[in-house]
Amino acid sequence: MPTDGTSLATTEPQERQASARPDGPRQHRPSRLPSLTGLRFPAAFMVFVFHASLPMPLVRLLADDTVEHRFAWAVGPSGALGVTFFFVLSGFVLTWSASDDDTAPSFWRRRYVKILPNYVVAWILAMALYAAATPLLPALGALFMFQVWTPYFSEHLPVNPPSWSLAVEAVFYLAFPLLLAGIRRISADRLKYWIVGTVAAVFVTPLVTYQLVPAGPHVMPGTDGTSPVHYWFAYIMPLPRVLDFALGILVARAVMLNRWRNIGMIWSGVLLAAGYVASYHVPYLYAQRATCLIPAVTLIAAAAVADRDGRFTLFRSRAMVWLGNVSFAFYLLHFIVLAWFRKLLGTEMYGTATGVAIIAGEAVVTLLASWALYALVEKPLTHRFSRPRRQAG
Repeated sequence: MPTDGTSLATTEPQERQASARPDGPRQHRPSRLPSLTGLRFPAAFMVFVFHASLPMPLVRLLADDTVEHRFAWAVGPSGALGVTFFFVLSGFVLTWSASDDDTAPSFWRRRYVKILPNYVVAWILAMALYAAATPLLPALGALFMFQVWTPYFSEHLPVNPPSWSLAVEAVFYLAFPLLLAGIRRISADRLKYWIVGTVAAVFVTPLVTYQLVPAGPHVMPGTDGTSPVHYWFAYIMPLPRVLDFALGILVARAVMLNRWRNIGMIWSGVLLAAGYVASYHVPYLYAQRATCLIPAVTLIAAAAVADRDGRFTLFRSRAMVWLGNVSFAFYLLHFIVLAWFRKLLGTEMYGTATGVAIIAGEAVVTLLASWALYALVEKPLTHRFSRPRRQAG
């Protein structure tokens, strides 16, 4: 979920102790990581193109079946990759900028002030534009972020489907102070074992799901026969996804304590492309989380190291940082724009060029709407309410 993690809290001041150990040298680190901010928008855009490829009621933008199927095939792994990237990124940036003297309540206040106003505005827009017929309980479940706790497919993706990942992030934020306090107790020379073990746990999750979780009578369309219950357990439910978030915390600690072997952004990009291709050749649940996990981790760490060392990256430009800043709003609004456009277009079928132009127009409209939501809601409310009243001003 693409939220800014530059303000956060911790529960125990152990950073100075860790940096003083002979096995845990800490390099100077900047408080902000512009390259990681810039990377957030490509990740959000991958989710956009994935949802743009999905068939929606009443309208097919690409009337040519071959083109439509090729487009859907090409962007098939992109949505899951974007979500996994955000979950790892969230743990990383929150850890990177953690303050020793902060408290858990202060952290929770800042995080929820950051995400909840945008989340509620997006829910209202979706209900007003296309989702008014949603049954009451699923609609309220989506509003109060309960949708990720049910295995029923129709209930964990209601109203504004991408918002499920924000409900998962809300669980991450609740757990973060405790997770960080525990991970800070891990000695620098043992971090690598915890990182490997967490990665292994993510890879094992689909196997455990397939073997131990009852599948139920239904299968998901467009998959290899995966059950909606299996999809929920391995991909949607917050508890297994905490592994992604915890991995981001662990890797941030490794980078901060100079215990990370950096392979650089170029090789990370090559590894990411290889993981993307591998997604087409593994069972569905592995493709959704496992194949691109290590490349996402190495890319995040490489961008952070580049920013720490003051080296140039394509993602720290002013334009990319601006796009990264509005990416949270973009993520929340993109499906609403896609669904609303398809509702307006009706039952028409369009040629390839026209369909591509419509998708591009949807992206532009989403970006403009995201800019407005960021400027009018997210930024002012975060500034006004993320600090205690006695500190505001």
